Amino acid sequence: MQPYRVKSISEFHQLRGLPMTGHPLISVVQFNTIKELPVFEPKTLVPDFYLIALKQGFAKGVKIKYGQQDYDFDAGVLSFMAPGQVFGMEMDEQTMREMMAMKDANGWMLMVHPDFLWNTPLAKKMRQYAFFDYGVNEALFLSDKEENTLVHIVNNIEQEIIANIDTFSHTITISMLEALLNYSERFYQRQFLTRRRSSHQLLTQLDNLLEVYFKEQRGLPTVSYVATQLHVSADYLSGLLKALTGLSTQQHIHEKLIEEAKVQLSTTTLSVSEIAYQLGFEYPQSFSKLFKAKTNLSPLAFRQSFN
Repeated sequence: MQPYRVKSISEFHQLRGLPMTGHPLISVVQFNTIKELPVFEPKTLVPDFYLIALKQGFAKGVKIKYGQQDYDFDAGVLSFMAPGQVFGMEMDEQTMREMMAMKDANGWMLMVHPDFLWNTPLAKKMRQYAFFDYGVNEALFLSDKEENTLVHIVNNIEQEIIANIDTFSHTITISMLEALLNYSERFYQRQFLTRRRSSHQLLTQLDNLLEVYFKEQRGLPTVSYVATQLHVSADYLSGLLKALTGLSTQQHIHEKLIEEAKVQLSTTTLSVSEIAYQLGFEYPQSFSKLFKAKTNLSPLAFRQSFN
């Protein structure tokens, strides 16, 4: 079945059997207020708006369909979707009955149409929040304190939406939404650092991948290529590397390339041009310029230092 494009938040509410929103461009849905679930048709949607969701206490049989991946609901997990991304929910009959009887299902869903952000500084800043492009398996796992912080902000957004709208409402809601996103960015940085084992494992995998690549293939690997090989999104990989090393993925690739170039310069008799071509540079001058920028030495000067 082809994904169904949802052009408005009101249409999404109608399709999912949710209470109608009081504002056409922004909506908060508290999961514990949903009394019954509709039959999910169509199963996959492509919303034209941002969607942020905190999920807790759902039945194990519930799966989110995000792009081409399935993702089991879990407790205390925050996920982000940008306009144009594929979204869906699937469950069997037994799971649906269990969910309808559940008292502990909790969390919320915040939907924001891009038109709500129009002509505000946040509209341009949205592109800077890389987590909207993270894969579904790269969701944010919140501590209780972090979760309470975000819940407080979302509750305030909800109250602002349902209150009498005045000249301050839009500005206040925008500021709270920006605070929510800034806190989320902070919490992602914490996750990169506190999940050191898995983070460093990924860094080790990246280094091993680049080592093999420079030995067996010609040309520079792209960020997209290494991210695909590591089964993570390009933005997530770059965010993790920034937190661990202070370098972007592209910068990390360059660092590893320089390390390989140093090995070639110090252990082989290949000319600088031959090494440059072997490492994927079309012009040796580009290689020499990058090498000097990283080491403060030209390739020849570096080689001569070993003689």
